Parts: sequence; structure tokens; C-alpha cells
Amino acid sequence: MTKELSTLGFSSRIEHYLGEKLVLSYAQAWPAYHHWLSRAPKPVSAATGRSKIQQYMPKLLATYDELCHVLGASEVTGAFLSLYNPPSFRAGCSQACKTTNNNIELVRNYDFPQQLSDRLLLHSNWNGTRVIAMTDCLWGVIDGMNEHGLALSLAYGGSPKRGDGFAITLVLRYILEFCTNTDEAITVLKRIPINMPYNITVVDRTGHANTIAICPGETVKVHKIGFATNHQQGGIIEDFDAVADSYAREQYLSTHLSDPRQTKTPVVNLFLNAPLLRKSSDWNGWGTLYTARYLPLLGIVELHWPNGQILSQSFTQFIESDINVTSTAYL
Repeated sequence: MTKELSTLGFSSRIEHYLGEKLVLSYAQAWPAYHHWLSRAPKPVSAATGRSKIQQYMPKLLATYDELCHVLGASEVTGAFLSLYNPPSFRAGCSQACKTTNNNIELVRNYDFPQQLSDRLLLHSNWNGTRVIAMTDCLWGVIDGMNEHGLALSLAYGGSPKRGDGFAITLVLRYILEFCTNTDEAITVLKRIPINMPYNITVVDRTGHANTIAICPGETVKVHKIGFATNHQQGGIIEDFDAVADSYAREQYLSTHLSDPRQTKTPVVNLFLNAPLLRKSSDWNGWGTLYTARYLPLLGIVELHWPNGQILSQSFTQFIESDINVTSTAYL
């Protein structure tokens, strides 16, 4: 008998004005968000969170204030949306960038527990720049691209170190709202405190790609390589059972990306099979929820699954939809 595959829903939404679609998303997801927020080791007030945004991301303050207003302006909502000193946020993830003379692609696998994922692809234009991104905690970004052709994604950095700072997802939102190239993104990542270790891979439409390793209490490191998994040089790996294959995935990427025979093969093909594609049951629930592919020169975003299903959106043609996906990775 063929095993029945687990099914997950994914949504694509356009925000014509701030909060238009997020109000409903917030209402539906708030119980889960509230439960997650209650686990914060250092609860933060809305006033403190707002002051930190004003200090480090002042250009985002008006968006934060308006979103708080639209969602009811309660103390707990304000604290949640500030995403300052939030509970731990860890995602398995592999990511890689490949550039050729006529193509640039950033591809990532998002490996994360199913019940904690927004699974929302959001098209917005809140600050004069169009952004398409997969969201987390309503307005944070786990991977995305803006109309300038700046694309990025995150991978958990593996270290148990923690510090005072923002969730990386809000900082990635800030970058896509206000940066136009990789150098500008790096400047932001060096300046704003982030509460956990992450590897951020960034590429712009010129093909300039870097991976930025961030760890609380340490100097931000900028690497010329355009790929990352779930460890950093010289660091240990927390949650070893969930990301024990990080070094193997990194070696796999390094080998295949440097192979001249792979020049004409889309990077996305590598991510739809093991070891980059991970089954939930094999990795304590950290299975691959989707494979994202960003094409900065074309302004196209694709979500892929191993069954051949593809969701394609772009800045010129973005269609709101709800789809159900089956994947062997969900088992």
C-alpha cells in the first residue's frame, strides 16, 4: 500500500495597504503566537520594544506604529510585533546562491516544524519598495526579495549563544524595505543587534553574494561564499539531533556548486533531493516545508516541492491563492 502523504496549505496574499490581509492572519494565528511569546526568557514591554526599533531601525518605526494600531494597539500586540528579545527561533535550512552570465538564483530549503510556520507568501509595498517574502511572526521575513533585485534567506547558526537583540526576521524585513544591494544589507547586519546566531545569504541583481555569520557577543563575519547550512566556523551545534547533518549538507553544496558540470543545472534541482531535502520523521520534526527559488534579474519567486508542484509569483504578476501541498518530506 502507498502511504498517505501529509498535506499542508500555503497562501499568497497582496497587501495593498498595511494590515489589509494581516489582520485576518493575526486573528487566526494569535493563539499560537501568544503561546510562543510566553516562552520569552526576558519578557519585553511594548514601550521597550518600540524604543529599540526607534533606536536601531527608525525608518521602520512608522510601519510598526501603524501595524500596532491596525491590530488593536494592545500591550501584548506591541511587544509581540517589536520582536525584541523574543523566544528562540531555530530553523534547520540549507541555502545557496549561484550566478552565471545571464542568471542569478538564490535557493533555500526551509526546515522547520509544520505547526509553527506561517506558510504565507506576502507581496507588500509599505515604504515605497515592493517586497515579496515568506513571513514569520506576521511581518518578519525568513526569505524574500525586493523590487531592486536584493534577495536573502536565513539559516540557524547552530551556537547556543544568546544576547539582547531583535529576531533576525524583523531585521531581514528592514533590509528588504530599505536596502537596494548586498553592501547595504551587510551594513545593516553589522549594526543592529540580533538575539541569536544566524547565517544570512544575500545576493543582489549584480550577482554580488555573501554569507554573513552573526553570533551574539562576536564580531559579524562576512564570507565570500554564497551558501550556508546550520553551523559557523569554530562553533558548536546546539540541538544536535535536529541539525547533525549540517556539515554533510555544507560539503554537498560545496562539492556540487564548484563542479563545472553543474554550470547549466539549476541550483533548485539540488534542493529537491536528499541530503538537502529532509524528512520530518528523520529529523525530530524539522523537515523541509518548501524550497524557495529567487530570481533577482527576473523578479520571480518560486516555491518548489519534490512532487513537482511549483508556485510561481512575480512583481509583474502576483495572483492571490491558497494551495494544498503533499510532500514526502512531511512524513
